[in-house]
Amino acid sequence: MRPYSIIALFTLLCTCVSAQLMAQTANSEQDRSVTYYLPDLDYNEDIMTPEQFLGWQIGDWHISHDLQQAYMRYLAGASDRITLEQIGRTYEDRPLLNLIITSPENHKNMAELQRLHEYWNVRNSDVKENMLNEVPAVLYQGFSIHGNEPSGGNAAPMVAYYYAAAPWSALEATLDDNIIVFDPCYNPDGFNRFASWANTHKNKAMTSDGQDREYNEAYPRGRSNHYWFDLNRDWLPVQHPESRARIASFHKWKPNVLTDHHEMGKDATFFFMPGAPTRIHPMTPKVNQELTAKIGKFHAEALDEIGSLYYSGEGYDDFYYGKGSTYPDINGCVGILFEQASSRGHLQDTDNGLLTFPFTIRNQVATALSTFKAFGELRDELLRYQRAHWHKAYAGSNGYVVDFEGDFGRGREFMEMMQRHGVPMKENEVNGVATQVFIYETPFSKAAFEPILEFEDSLFYDVSTFSLPMAFNLKYTKSTTGLPKGGSWQPAGNAFPSPKAGRASYAYLLPWDDYYAAKALYRLQDAGVRVKVSDQPFTAPGGEQLSAGTLMIPVGNMQEMSDDELYALITELEEELLLDFIPTETGTPLDGLMFGSRSAYQTLRKPEIALLVEGGVSSLDAGETWHLLDQRFGIPVTKLPLDRVGRADLSRYNTIIMSDGYYGDLGERGTKALQEWMGPGNVLITSKRAGTWAAANGLASVKTRRMDNPDKGVKQRPYAKAYRDRSGRVLGGAIYQMEGDLTHPLMFGLKRSEIPVFRRGTLLFEPANNVYATPLRYSSKPLLSGYSPRGFEQAAAESAGVIVSGSRGGRTISFADNMNFRAFWYGTNRLFLNAIFFGDTIGSGTTD
Repeated sequence: MRPYSIIALFTLLCTCVSAQLMAQTANSEQDRSVTYYLPDLDYNEDIMTPEQFLGWQIGDWHISHDLQQAYMRYLAGASDRITLEQIGRTYEDRPLLNLIITSPENHKNMAELQRLHEYWNVRNSDVKENMLNEVPAVLYQGFSIHGNEPSGGNAAPMVAYYYAAAPWSALEATLDDNIIVFDPCYNPDGFNRFASWANTHKNKAMTSDGQDREYNEAYPRGRSNHYWFDLNRDWLPVQHPESRARIASFHKWKPNVLTDHHEMGKDATFFFMPGAPTRIHPMTPKVNQELTAKIGKFHAEALDEIGSLYYSGEGYDDFYYGKGSTYPDINGCVGILFEQASSRGHLQDTDNGLLTFPFTIRNQVATALSTFKAFGELRDELLRYQRAHWHKAYAGSNGYVVDFEGDFGRGREFMEMMQRHGVPMKENEVNGVATQVFIYETPFSKAAFEPILEFEDSLFYDVSTFSLPMAFNLKYTKSTTGLPKGGSWQPAGNAFPSPKAGRASYAYLLPWDDYYAAKALYRLQDAGVRVKVSDQPFTAPGGEQLSAGTLMIPVGNMQEMSDDELYALITELEEELLLDFIPTETGTPLDGLMFGSRSAYQTLRKPEIALLVEGGVSSLDAGETWHLLDQRFGIPVTKLPLDRVGRADLSRYNTIIMSDGYYGDLGERGTKALQEWMGPGNVLITSKRAGTWAAANGLASVKTRRMDNPDKGVKQRPYAKAYRDRSGRVLGGAIYQMEGDLTHPLMFGLKRSEIPVFRRGTLLFEPANNVYATPLRYSSKPLLSGYSPRGFEQAAAESAGVIVSGSRGGRTISFADNMNFRAFWYGTNRLFLNAIFFGDTIGSGTTD
C-alpha cells in the first residue's frame, strides 16, 4: 500500500469531518429551507412549497403516497405549466400519476405537439429534418420503483415544485420547446408500506444504529409491490398494473431520456450512468452510450457543486431490457440510472460518516435538475438519435412465426405482451381463430427473440437472457422472406374462438391444452361440480382426438346442481375464458376406456392451499406463486407465516407450497406439524432449496448433485482477478432445456417433451432411484440461451428437473427450479398447476 503524505492524510481527515458535519447540518431543520434542496431563486409565492403544504419540511418524515399525490394534484391546479394525468391504479387501488410539464402555450397545443413528436420518428411522414426546431423532445422522470428506496420519491415533490414555481426565465429555454412527463412514484404500494414503517419507528432523539428496528423492515419489506414483485424487473414482462400503465405512457410519449431514481447500500456514495462498458447488451447502439456519457457530465457538475461524492462507469450494467434504465435503450431513448447511498430510515452510520435522509434527497434533487439541464442542451442530438433508431427499426419484412400449438390462452397472452411494447404483428386465422402470429423484426423483438450465448463479460447485475417465446414455451421460426405464404394473415388481436356452447346429456369434456383450462377447473370445483381427469389419450364420441389430462364433467346424478345450472356454468366459462367444452351423449368413446372406468378417470379434489411465508422464505418467489394463483386463476391462498405453522390447523389444507428459501424458522414444532400433516390426498410442493430442507426432515427423497470444482488443478491466480472469478461463477439467470415424460400427470397439456426452463443458482438434484419418479430432466446439452458458469452445463446434464416422492401416503413434488419466474414464464406454469391439481393422482408405486 502506498504511504499517504501528511497533506493527503490531512485532506482525508478534513473530508470525513466535513461529511459528518454536512450530514449533521443537513439534519437540522433550521438549515433546510427550500434552498437546501433547490437553487436560490425568486420562487412564485402564490404556490405553496412542500413544507407549507405538508406542515413539515421534506426529509423530516417519509412522505406517504397519499400526501405525495395530494401535493402533485395541488401543483397541477396551482400552476399553468402542469397538467395531471391518472394513467392507472395499483393493486391496492392507489392512483398512478403523470404530471405533464411544459409552457402554458404548449399545453394549449398539446395534441399537435404529440403528433409532431410521433411523426418525427415515422418514415415518410410530413415531419422533415428541416423541421427539427418545431419538434418537441420529451423527458420522462420517474422515482422510487423500489418502495424502500425512498429518497427519489421524497425528492419528487421538491423537483415538481421547482418546475411549478421557479421563475420562468430559469425554465423557458427548455420548456418552450419540450415536454416533461413526470412520474412521482413508480411503486405507490411499496412506497407507502415503507413510509409507514420508517415513520412508525422513528425516534425523536434519532439513532444512527443500523440495528434499530427502524432500519430493519418486516417481511416482505417495502421494495416490492402488493404481490411482492420487483417492479424494476417488469418493464419487459409487463405483468402488473403499475408496469402496464407506465409502458403505455412510455409508448404514448416516446421519450428521448428516461430517468430512474434508486438507492443502494448505505456505505456507497452516488452512482449515475453509464455503467460498466463491458456489460452492455449488444443490441444497444454505441451512440446511446455516448449520449449517456454526455449527460453524465452534467450530473458530475451538479454533484461537484454541492460537494457530494459520486462515481460512474462501474458496478451497474445496461444489459437486461426489463429494467427501467435499460428498457429505453432498445426503444430509441436514453435510460439513466441513479443510485443514492441509502439511509433506509432517517439517519445511519456509514463508512462516509453520518448519512441523513435529507442529504440523500438532496442528491436526487440535484441530479433530477442536472438531467433537466442536459436534456435542454442536448435536445437536438437526442431527437436525431431517436429518429435514426425508429427509421431503422422497420426497415424490412423479416420476422418470427410463432405457433400457438392449440393453446389459444397462452398465445393470446403472448400477443398482448408484444402489443404492449408496440411491436407490429399479424395473426394467421384458421376458421376465424388465431393459430399463429407473425412478429415483425424490430430492435426490440430481435432482442426479445434471439438466443444469446456469447458475452464480452461474465458479470451480470441481473439475468443474462430473456427470450420471450421460450418463456411461453411457444415454437417459433425466423422468417427472412416476410409473411409465410398460404395463410390467412390478418391484423393481430381480432380472432377469438367462438365457443360452441353445445348442451350435453351425458358429460362435458374439456381438453387440458389451453392455459386457462386450470381456471375453468377451479371455478367448477368451487361451484361444487365433480370433475374427473383422464390419465390416457382417447377419441371422443364425436371423433375429437383428446390427450391425457382431458377433464370429464359428468351430467346428472353425480352432480349436486341441476343439468340447467351446470349448462349455464359451462356456457359462462366458455364465453369468459374462450374455451371449448365438448358435449357428449354417451359414456363410450370411439377408442379408449369408458368414462366410468376407475383406472382411467380419477375424481379431482378441490385444492385448499397454504403458502408458507416469512422467515427465510424468498418473498419474490412466494409472491410469484401468490400472484399466479390469486390474480391469474382466482384460487384462494392462505399465506401462512413459518412461526405459526406449529400451532395452525393444517387439516384445512390439502396442498402446502414451500417456495425457495430457508426454513429454519419453522422450528421443531412447525417441522413436526408438517410431518404429521403428510398423508393420503395431501401434496407438498417445494421449489429449489425448500426441497433440500424437506429431504433433510423426512418429507422428500431429494439428493443434491455436487459440481466439480472448476479451479481444480489451477495452482494460482492473480489476486486482482479474484472478484471477477468469483462473480463469474454466479448463475444470475439463463435458459436451459428440459425433457419430460408426456404421459406423466405433471406434463399433462404439453405437446412437446422439450420445455425451456429459467434457472437461477447452481443447486442441482440427482434423478430419483425410482425410474418413474423423475418425469422431467435436463437434456444432455441443456443450455439454450444466456451465460452459464464454467462447468455448470455439463454438471446440469441429465440432472432432475422435478422429483416425486413423499411420506405417509402423501406426495412431495420437488421442483429444481422456479416454475413461476417473474409471472411471465408461462411455459412452466403448467407444470406447477399440474402439481396442484393432479399431484395426489400420481400412483404410489411411481414415487421415490
